[in-house]
Amino acid sequence: MGQGDFRLSDVILDDSIGRSTPDVEHERAVAIFDLVEENSFEPIGHSGGPYRLKLSLVDSKLVLGITTDEGADVAVHILSLTPFRRIIKDYFMICESYYDAIRSSTPSRIEAIDMGRRGIHNEGSQTLMDRLSGKIQVDFDTARRLFTLVCVLYWRG
Repeated sequence: MGQGDFRLSDVILDDSIGRSTPDVEHERAVAIFDLVEENSFEPIGHSGGPYRLKLSLVDSKLVLGITTDEGADVAVHILSLTPFRRIIKDYFMICESYYDAIRSSTPSRIEAIDMGRRGIHNEGSQTLMDRLSGKIQVDFDTARRLFTLVCVLYWRG
């Protein structure tokens, strides 16, 4: 691979993330799989990976530790999660409405809720892209997968 390979090959959750219920752990594994399966991840000023991303939480900030596959340090970025709190809260609320609707609502109601859910997810993804701007270049689909992972880190099941 070598030079110019701007993608994640692995995502590791630090012990600071903490473990959760089997359902939450499964969702985390799925989110990581989806992110690693297809992504565009370019730390600004670095010549190429592939990269490993280690996520940890310190003082309610998300720490993104980036290394090459060989383990060479690339960068550490610290993101305040404050700008995401409302979005994540809204996202969980609308997901709950969506799952309730699946059991008892009309298809048009389910579709309307799902459109709202996607809209909030897109807002979170765009916020993440904006917060990473100048540090890590990601495409929108990668930002969506990474935002999903951030949400699942908050989910308690």
